[in-house]
Amino acid sequence: MDAETIADLLAGFGPVRVKRMFGGLGVFADGLMLALVVDDTLYFKADLPLAERLAADGSLPFTYDRAGRRVELGYWSAPEAALDDPEALAEIARAALAVARRAPAKPKGSPPGRRLPTNC
Repeated sequence: MDAETIADLLAGFGPVRVKRMFGGLGVFADGLMLALVVDDTLYFKADLPLAERLAADGSLPFTYDRAGRRVELGYWSAPEAALDDPEALAEIARAALAVARRAPAKPKGSPPGRRLPTNC
């Protein structure tokens, strides 16, 4: 998935900026990261209520292994059905941006991500 594809998918949401990072792509709006793309999968920033909603639609959390531990960053994949429904995808993007706006600012140099409870 490239920047043009992401912009097309999120056209109903509005303009986004796509930047290479972490071996994938970061998706930004209003200067905040609301999504990432890793291995051609679009993941949205989620708090517990949004994560639960996305999980109910078949989404999975973005995870990776580091030092023998499974790390979850609080990003959830876009539901397959939403990828074919521009308004549904725009709604998820708006919710993800709202999550990003509520997230506390991190000091420069602090480690990325935060963990969501494992019960979501």
